[in-house]
Amino acid sequence: MRDMLGREDVITVEKALELIFNNLTPIFPSETKPGIEASYNRILSRDILSPEDLPQFSRSTVDGFAVNSSDTFGAAEGLPSYLNLGGEIFMGEKPSFGIKGGTTAKIPTGGMLPDGADAVVMIENTNRIDERLIEIMRPVAPMENVIRAGEDIKEGEMILKKGHCIRPQDVAALAGLGITEVFVYERPAVSIISTGDEIVSARSEIKPGQIRDMNSFNLAGLISEAGGIPIMRGIFRDEFGDIKNAARESLKDSAMVLIIGGSSVGTRDVTEAVIKALGEPGVLFHGVAIKPGKPMIGGIISNKPVFGLPGHPAAIPICFEQFVKPTLRRLTGISGKGFRDKKIIIKARMVKNIASSMGREDHIRVRLEERNNEIWAIPILGKSGLIKTLVEADGIVVIPLRKLGVEQGEIVEVRLF
Repeated sequence: MRDMLGREDVITVEKALELIFNNLTPIFPSETKPGIEASYNRILSRDILSPEDLPQFSRSTVDGFAVNSSDTFGAAEGLPSYLNLGGEIFMGEKPSFGIKGGTTAKIPTGGMLPDGADAVVMIENTNRIDERLIEIMRPVAPMENVIRAGEDIKEGEMILKKGHCIRPQDVAALAGLGITEVFVYERPAVSIISTGDEIVSARSEIKPGQIRDMNSFNLAGLISEAGGIPIMRGIFRDEFGDIKNAARESLKDSAMVLIIGGSSVGTRDVTEAVIKALGEPGVLFHGVAIKPGKPMIGGIISNKPVFGLPGHPAAIPICFEQFVKPTLRRLTGISGKGFRDKKIIIKARMVKNIASSMGREDHIRVRLEERNNEIWAIPILGKSGLIKTLVEADGIVVIPLRKLGVEQGEIVEVRLF
């Protein structure tokens, strides 16, 4: 039975993608090694292990006084502990002295802990009696207000895996470790061929019956966002020979070819014939159960995807999102979770109770995991100075000002990075 356009075998989106993927063997692009400042949104071609601890030394997370925590046990406002001030620690310098029992040292946020100290008392929990005596009004536990050496990232630890798309927080972590160059895949080139006797350049003065090319620019932006390099080949008449030559030349230096227009039934329907004529296996489907975008064509030529997209502007982003983007992503070398390809905000269930203080908008870093066909948000808890909590996270859950927290199993909105 034929559809309204006279074609047979209109198939589902899932079946169409299955046909493409089953006939495509992704060949990853060649490697390059840019500096990290040029690595944003690139795909790693090798694993990255940490060459050192981060931080390399234990440091304070607050302004206050470095102490041996045992000297503060039992301290309270009504019964404070008294410690002798043994010196002051300066930023960017290694302390030249240690902390002995009953002594302390003034320390700034980020300052290096001296030998003998295992915690820092916040300055607001102290009083200065005189030049040499400090009053401690609150006890601290070992490692309180301290980031230990290697607590963020340990030497030899896997930081980023091959196939990972590099984000700003990833570059920050690499910089902190002294890694200034990374191996990444080259971006796959995608040729865009616009067809139609009525289509003219966007820079042209149009005549009656003509339309400026919009679709090529739309596709170029979508390709760039998805990790490819768009190559706009130009506008070609609805002639079999012209389109065939353009597609054949494009296949020589592109990982994928997109042909806009020529996918509807009629005398101008040449895209299917072109794909069939260029190589094996050729056309895999022509017609998909989707609106707009029903006339979509998909094929493979010598292990390179070739798509024929309808010329209606509204169909371009839909067909790209459903067919072109998933295929292109496979060609970039990306691997792992596909959560970043979803919408900016997605809903997930919180895996555990998270408390929040009234009057404070809490931003909880989370990673996402699929369990029994549901997406769950797993909190990445840790001190705000730890870059790894961002590297491991997929996004943020915001707890509003007047909400006391999130309960286990509650539906939350995750803002993806």
